[in-house]
Amino acid sequence: MKLAVFDDHRLGVVDAVKANVHDVTDAVPGAADRDPLGAGWWIRLCRDFPSLRERLSAAARAAPPRPLTAVKLRAPMLNPGKIIACASNYGAHVAEMREVVAPEQTAGAGAWLLDFDVFLKAPTSVSGPADEVRLPTAAPAAGREIHHESELSLVIGRGGRDIAEADAAAHVLGYLIGLDITERGQGDRSRRKSHDTFTPLGPWLTTADEVGDPQRLDIELRIGDTVRQRVNTADMLTPISRIIAYASSVMTLEPGDVIMTGAPPGVGPIHPGDSLQVTITGLGEMTLAVR
Repeated sequence: MKLAVFDDHRLGVVDAVKANVHDVTDAVPGAADRDPLGAGWWIRLCRDFPSLRERLSAAARAAPPRPLTAVKLRAPMLNPGKIIACASNYGAHVAEMREVVAPEQTAGAGAWLLDFDVFLKAPTSVSGPADEVRLPTAAPAAGREIHHESELSLVIGRGGRDIAEADAAAHVLGYLIGLDITERGQGDRSRRKSHDTFTPLGPWLTTADEVGDPQRLDIELRIGDTVRQRVNTADMLTPISRIIAYASSVMTLEPGDVIMTGAPPGVGPIHPGDSLQVTITGLGEMTLAVR
C-alpha cells in the first residue's frame, strides 16, 4: 500500500500505475483534525496499521480517484518526533569525504566523522515533494557549499527499545525517498543539516510488505541530464536491521519516527535553479527545485 498526505493534510492511498489518489481520511480515527502539530492520528496510524489496513483498503475502493496532478502532495508523515540520520554508511562515500568533500573536517581529531553513527535532524527541516529546497543565504556568502545526499528512508511503525536485529523489520511501517541536504563546513552536523527544507521526503510512503527486501533497491539522483548519485542499497556498510538495533539501543524508537539510512557516493553542490530528480526502486520519484 502507498500512503500519501495531500492538500489540507488529508490521507490518501495512491494507485501509482494510474497516477491517482483515493481519499481515506475518514477511515482513520481522529484524522478529521487537520492541525499537523496535533496529528496524533498519524502516530496511531503508524502504530496500528496492521489492524487498520483492511479499513483503509475498503475506503480506497469506495473513494473516487483523484489525479495526482490535481492535488498537492506533502511529506508523507506528520510532525515526527525524531528524524534519525546515519553518517558514513557507504564505503565509497566515506572515501570521497576523506579525499575530496571535507578533508579539513576529517583530518586528525575530526577522523571520527568517517565512522558510522547516527545523529538527529530537526523535524522542522521536513519538506514535501511539491516543495522547493531553499538555500540559506549566509552559507554561500561565507563560501560554504550546500550538498545533496539522496537516501533510502523509513518510518517506524511499532516502536521499541533495544530492538534485536532479527526483529527490526517488524518495526518498520514503510519506506520512502529522502534527501539529507547538507551545509558543508565546520560545526555540528545536526545544525548544518537542519535548515528548513533540508529534509525533503516523499512522494508517498510505501509499506514494508510491498517493498520486500530493502537491501536490493537502486537509488539515483540527477541534476538535469547529469547522474550525480547511483547506488544499490546492498552496498550499505550497516544494513537497515542493524541501524534500527543500534539506534534503539541509544533512544526509544516511537511510531512515526523517521530514519534516514545514509548518503551514497556522488554527493555534490546544489545551486539556485537546479532541479533534483531522485528515484528509488518501487518508491516513486521526486523532482525538487532549488531556490
